[in-house]
Amino acid sequence: MFLSEKAKGISPSPTLAVDSKAKQMKSEGYDVIGFGAGEPDFDTPSFIKSSAIKAINEGFTKYTPVGGIPELKKAIADIFNEELGLTYKPGEIIVSNGAKQCLYNALYCLVNPGDEVLIPHPYWVSYPELVKLCGGTPVFVPTYEKDDFKMKKDVIEPLITSKTRVIVVNSPNNPTGSVYSKKELEDIAELAIRYNLFIISDEIYDKLIYDGEKHISIATLGKEVFNRTLIVNGVSKAYSMTGWRIGYAAGPEEIVKAMTDFQSHTTSNPNSIAQKAALEALTNPERKQAISSMVEEFSKRRDYMVERINQIPGLSCIKPKGAFYVMMNITKTFGKKIKGFEINNSTDFAQKLLENYMVAVVPGIAFGTEDFVRLSYATSLKNIEKGIDRIENFVRDLV
Repeated sequence: MFLSEKAKGISPSPTLAVDSKAKQMKSEGYDVIGFGAGEPDFDTPSFIKSSAIKAINEGFTKYTPVGGIPELKKAIADIFNEELGLTYKPGEIIVSNGAKQCLYNALYCLVNPGDEVLIPHPYWVSYPELVKLCGGTPVFVPTYEKDDFKMKKDVIEPLITSKTRVIVVNSPNNPTGSVYSKKELEDIAELAIRYNLFIISDEIYDKLIYDGEKHISIATLGKEVFNRTLIVNGVSKAYSMTGWRIGYAAGPEEIVKAMTDFQSHTTSNPNSIAQKAALEALTNPERKQAISSMVEEFSKRRDYMVERINQIPGLSCIKPKGAFYVMMNITKTFGKKIKGFEINNSTDFAQKLLENYMVAVVPGIAFGTEDFVRLSYATSLKNIEKGIDRIENFVRDLV
């Protein structure tokens, strides 16, 4: 084989693997309930789809500026100003093929070989892989269920070394659904300033927040923090546009320029039609109602899922404040058996649940922890009811 060492070191996405397995079983006629999805189950709003069709019919199908069309950059700047009170110039904004590409561009332009990047643990599956692709070393900051899975200052600080270059903040968080308070972000910002760290703030779930909580961006906590923060966001989650692949980032002009130059040699511009659709998503007055309706429905599903899980002996979870995920604690099932097979970790739990009860969840090891599995409530309430019933039967049948 001619694979490079870099390629050999890449791990496949476990979340996509679970979703793929569930879809394969469905295609074979199995009645699988999938809790693995990382995307809203709602359709892209019609006003967004119509704008894309209009762009096609008008021939907007050529190359665009590498970092995004000017009118989309302006719309992004306007959103940041309106919602966060932050001011960005066009040269401080880049549009990419999804938020994931923004993250990769940023890490490539910030991390030298051997540099360390602090990542909250449990972590989104791609953070460590992206860091490794850029020659860096992921350093995991443990978080705990009792703290709502949020990074704490006294846990972060001992992990900072002379090689630490970047800290990743993800609020609302995937996979835990945690939402950071202003005080918690201030503690992180203080460390970043003191140790001269750059902050990548992944805010892709910023619109999906419940119980009256408010999204706070770490970039709003003063000029010194603003100048060392790159905000990453996109239209995938809030506007149910995961397949359109439009993400964006805003931060210091020097870094954004380097990201744009890098993108010019990898993918060039994002899809021209999707950019027009994203422009409509960010500027059409109907957007707020579309988001509000989705958040209201997600909140109902979350409440039902959390209540049901906590009624099942041997399972538990805390109520997430954002995103659309629940981390279900499965430690009390370890050592028990199903049809002679002993459950000892999250992979065992997820595998046997899918094989025997046709419910797909994501094993916690995908996020670095064996004590949990992740369930997404980005599926209908009917599916959630049916799926939780099956999970209850599965746990009840363990001996």
